[in-house]
Amino acid sequence: MKYFTPKYFKFFEELTVNNNKEWFDNNRHRYEEEVKQPFRKLVEDLIEQLAKEIPDLNRNPSKSIFRINRDIRFSKNKAPYKRYMAGVFNRTGTKDQEYPGFYFHAGADEVMVGGGKYFCNKEELIKIRQEIYYNNDSFKKLLNEKSFKAKYGTLLGDKNKVLSPEYKLFVKEQPLIANKQFWYQAKLSRKDITGDKLDTLLLSHFKAASKINAFLWEAISN
Repeated sequence: MKYFTPKYFKFFEELTVNNNKEWFDNNRHRYEEEVKQPFRKLVEDLIEQLAKEIPDLNRNPSKSIFRINRDIRFSKNKAPYKRYMAGVFNRTGTKDQEYPGFYFHAGADEVMVGGGKYFCNKEELIKIRQEIYYNNDSFKKLLNEKSFKAKYGTLLGDKNKVLSPEYKLFVKEQPLIANKQFWYQAKLSRKDITGDKLDTLLLSHFKAASKINAFLWEAISN
């Protein structure tokens, strides 16, 4: 199904140089028709398909779509609007930092699909590292699956420079044990976004990483 036209990117290109409330209010009809409504339709369709495989998935599109308004309270950048739309697919929506989910955003600067576990508290990080340590063969197998490797390459994230003693030697065998985050991403093109197979494309990316998400979730939920 076709969701977006080049007008989607045109809106964000113009917003980039007119990031103020007056311009946005004057162009709100464009935002509603060319950006917000088609993005919501895409999210609704993706949720419908993902829910068939993920029973506890959040089914409310409103909770899955991030607001375009920026939180400028503690930021030096006072531009009021984001230059992209973004959606997340997990258990509770945009505020869920626990469940490894999927993510998608598209704007003037980049188009990206990804997911994983971006925020790890101390307890979650300990559990994930233990899971990797004791099940490294299974972990490596998931990382080397053809579809995941072709789309994402590997897991990303900041790393600890200092590790506990039991991992100091193991890190040579599995460098990802040093990660503080476990996420993945792939860049898409504007042509992908304005094409008629966007939902299928995104679902194929989500499916390629579903076993990685399951591994991370099993680790932190035990």
